[in-house]
Amino acid sequence: MTASVIVAACTFIVPLAIAAAQDRLSVKVPNSLALSEFKGYDTWQTIAPSQTDEGLKAILGNSVMINAYKAGIPDKGTVPDGAMIAKLEWSKKSDDASPYAVSVPDKLKTASFMIKDAKKFADSGGWGYAQFAYDSASDTFKPSGTGAGCGYACHTRVKARDFVFTHFARR
Repeated sequence: MTASVIVAACTFIVPLAIAAAQDRLSVKVPNSLALSEFKGYDTWQTIAPSQTDEGLKAILGNSVMINAYKAGIPDKGTVPDGAMIAKLEWSKKSDDASPYAVSVPDKLKTASFMIKDAKKFADSGGWGYAQFAYDSASDTFKPSGTGAGCGYACHTRVKARDFVFTHFARR
C-alpha cells in the first residue's frame, strides 16, 4: 500500500511542478509585456556584465541586438526592430574558494527586458520595457511596474544611444 501511495503522490505532484514551471512564461506586467515574449532569453549572448553595490548583473542580447552591436549600433545608428535586451540581477556573495577576492552571483533578484518595435512603442522611443522581481522562496516571478513604457523615463538620459545604456564588451 505504501508504494501505491507514493506512486499516486508522484503522479499528482510531478505534473504540478511542471505546470508551475510553465506558468512562469504567463507572468505579465499589467498593460504591458509578458515574460513569454522573451522566451529563450537564458540562451542569449552576453553583451556585458555590470556591478552595483547591491548586486551583479548580466546584460544579454538576442541575435538581432548582438548583430546591431557588431555593426556599431547604437553608437552609430538606430537599433533595429526585433532587438531584445535582458538584464538579470543577482545579489552577490564572496567566493571563499577563490584565491583572491571575488564576488559571484547569489540569489536572482530581477529580470528586466527591453524590446524594440518603433511602431508599437512609439510613445517610449520605440522600446517596450518589462521588469519582473524574482521570489526565490516560491520560485516565481512577479511583475514590477505597469505599462510597456515603465522603463522609459530612466532611459531618456541615453536617448542619443537609442535609449540603450550598455556598451558592448569587446571580446
